[in-house]
Amino acid sequence: MYQDSKEDLLRRLRKIEGQVKGIQKMIENDAYCVDVLVQVAAVRSAINSVGKILLKSYTTSCVKGAMCTEKQDDMIDELVETFIKFMK
Repeated sequence: MYQDSKEDLLRRLRKIEGQVKGIQKMIENDAYCVDVLVQVAAVRSAINSVGKILLKSYTTSCVKGAMCTEKQDDMIDELVETFIKFMK
């Protein structure tokens, strides 16, 4: 699965956690709305990057492995549903 990217994912998630805490402080300190929104956009972009790494891992491991079995149709359905959920 995502074992090869685990440390990178954890590092990214810790950074995102710090960014979210920074946004909380900005709101507590009545920071300018535009500045807060810029930070929210940065967090959204960072979390999307984490999702992309996980989707790539899922596709290259789980989906690829299932394509060699009789579960191909089920895995394609799961893949489509996963992309739909990710894109919301």
